[in-house]
Amino acid sequence: MIDTMKLEQVCREAGHMALGKWPGHGHALKSWEKAPGNPVCEADIEVDAFLRRELTSLLPAAGWLSEETADDPSRLDKGLAWLVDPIDGTRDFIRGREGWAVSVALVSGGRPLVGTLVAPARGEVWSGVAGKGAWLNGTRLKASTRKKLPGARVPAHDLPKADHDLEKVFQPNSIALRVAMVANDEADLVATLRWGYEWDIAAAALIAREAGARVSDAFGKPLAYNKRDPRAFGLLASAPGIHDAAVERLAGRAELMS
Repeated sequence: MIDTMKLEQVCREAGHMALGKWPGHGHALKSWEKAPGNPVCEADIEVDAFLRRELTSLLPAAGWLSEETADDPSRLDKGLAWLVDPIDGTRDFIRGREGWAVSVALVSGGRPLVGTLVAPARGEVWSGVAGKGAWLNGTRLKASTRKKLPGARVPAHDLPKADHDLEKVFQPNSIALRVAMVANDEADLVATLRWGYEWDIAAAALIAREAGARVSDAFGKPLAYNKRDPRAFGLLASAPGIHDAAVERLAGRAELMS
């Protein structure tokens, strides 16, 4: 089994490295677009290289899948794989906002074993271990237990008219931190209706699940990781008591958009 203390130390160091580039502390930063609407910055690249070196040293047998590294299909032949987003929430990072995190998960057989999120601008370290629980800064997490969908707290800037019976709460740019809000009972529901990548959600999904939340794709189906195509359509993380109702509400929209 992986040394979780060493993993957390590596992730903390990666967060400290990113913080040293963060414009929120007045640092100048080089950024550009990989594709229209898809920003990247020098910190993404530097943190990615650091994590690949350190995590490969920590567990040489594991494959590698990261947002900022060209995919190597040899990862599919390995029983273990690191799933990494060196800076999840790059838009907030570039704008000097706090809603970003370093996201690292180790998966085996398509399922996360351990996950760590480090959000140094917020002073947060989130962690989860399969079958053992999840923690924020060492305090055990307990997810939302809401039973009714109307009135559910959703991290969002705006909500569609059909969802105006839900309650908006603060939305960080990082999808991982939004899912972590469900784990920490700061939100009741996070849902996306778009194609997303495994590295965005693997760590946070484990943390939410270990805190007691239900996590699935947009259709309510289980998520799998380290697939040949590292995408899934949508994410739904919620209090267990409203998960089925959320899937039902979103079903028509999900069918149209998938």
